[in-house]
Amino acid sequence: MIKIAFSDDYILPLPATHRFPMDKYELIPSQLLYEQSYDDNNFFIPQIMDVDLIRQIHDNDYVDRVLKGELTYKEMRRIGFPWSRQMVDRELLITYGSVQSAVYALETGVSFNVAGGTHHAFSGHGEGFCIFNDIAVAAKYMLNKNLAHKILVVDLDVHQGNGTASVFQENSSVFTFSMHGARNYPLRKEKSDLDIPLDDGTSDLDYLRALENTLPQLIEKVKPDFVFFQAGVDALNEDKLGKLSLSVQGLKNRDHFVFKTLHYYGIPVSVSMGGGYAKRLRDIVEAHCNTYRIASQFYEKE
Repeated sequence: MIKIAFSDDYILPLPATHRFPMDKYELIPSQLLYEQSYDDNNFFIPQIMDVDLIRQIHDNDYVDRVLKGELTYKEMRRIGFPWSRQMVDRELLITYGSVQSAVYALETGVSFNVAGGTHHAFSGHGEGFCIFNDIAVAAKYMLNKNLAHKILVVDLDVHQGNGTASVFQENSSVFTFSMHGARNYPLRKEKSDLDIPLDDGTSDLDYLRALENTLPQLIEKVKPDFVFFQAGVDALNEDKLGKLSLSVQGLKNRDHFVFKTLHYYGIPVSVSMGGGYAKRLRDIVEAHCNTYRIASQFYEKE
């Protein structure tokens, strides 16, 4: 049975001017349940785990200051959220949700975290609405527990996974692949194991050609036994922060190709949602829900 990590605490209470990106975390599971794509049995509430898991990736001083609310104003501004106890609990839940989701993927072939994909978090600082790097923490957990030995991160968010690239720069057990907007955030890119920077306005055809010419060959070369898929939908042409020009169908084709390829090779995959900032909330939710719908074509959801 496909498992999906979700908690009501993913929805951080923010002023109306900052709330828009948060609403999707409530609406994605609601839509999937309403249309009966998935049912209650597919969802699980993440459990708080040992914070030492996070210290496997993040500096002790940084973790302690996040937990105690001792980050400077400049650091919090770089992250983009105001500090609160609820914010800390949310970040812990999201991170542990990705850890637990990854373990479930070993049983079912695929798993999801309704949030996650916090790929801008570095070992010693957060940025871009990312505090703890859930993919990095989950990957480290899988390696430490010998649940995986070679991990491939497939980051298709429109923004480079700079934090993840930095964290694993010296770790040969994790191969980081990021396909992103060349002239988008972050201004200063890190070096992933493989980066494919895309020009502004890249359309469905060119995007899919680049992905199809890369992913199978990458799997043959890296030979991963586990994949983390950062499935951001901010490559949509309607996205306020994206700068690319993918259609809804183009994104569906992207997800279909990723799941088809990983299913063919028999590689379990844990999926996080990443970014999505289209002008209309319903477009964001629909694009994210398509990822879940397409996965169910290849994996048993019940």
